[in-house]
Amino acid sequence: MSLTSRLARASTIALLAVTAAAVLGGCSWFRKGAKGDYALSQEQRPLEVPPDLTLPDTSGAMGLPSAGGAAARPVAAAPAPSASGFTVAGTRDQVFEQVGTALGGIDGLTIATRAQLLGSYDVAYQGSDFLVRVTQVEGGAYVSAVDPRGLPATDAAALQLIAALQAALAR
Repeated sequence: MSLTSRLARASTIALLAVTAAAVLGGCSWFRKGAKGDYALSQEQRPLEVPPDLTLPDTSGAMGLPSAGGAAARPVAAAPAPSASGFTVAGTRDQVFEQVGTALGGIDGLTIATRAQLLGSYDVAYQGSDFLVRVTQVEGGAYVSAVDPRGLPATDAAALQLIAALQAALAR
């Protein structure tokens, strides 16, 4: 065999090997391109909504209140009288300021924080930590002691403080 035929034979074998590797290896030159969303992975495909699926009626979901002067916040009914709270005549903001003044005059009481927007004072009194909360109700504002769980405070310090506040605000 001559050198030329050997080179031709080697190049043919090399060409066939490269072509086979490209086809079997998934070279994109030899495949038809998969186009469309179905070719994407399942996580990348757009959400398909069945044609018979109807959306719920949301026309009244974001209705605006009437312009007839409705209050911005609904006013709750006054809670039943209890040892951990009482009702005072006036608006919530007025009563909140009165409660702050009264709390400042009580010996042994420390106000940790004051949150007028929430209507609450975080206080420490006689070894107990609790909130004094002022909320708007029918007929005025309701002043109450609330424990860390959000329930009416029933320990002796909270009840004594509420009684002192009620006496101070009654004047």
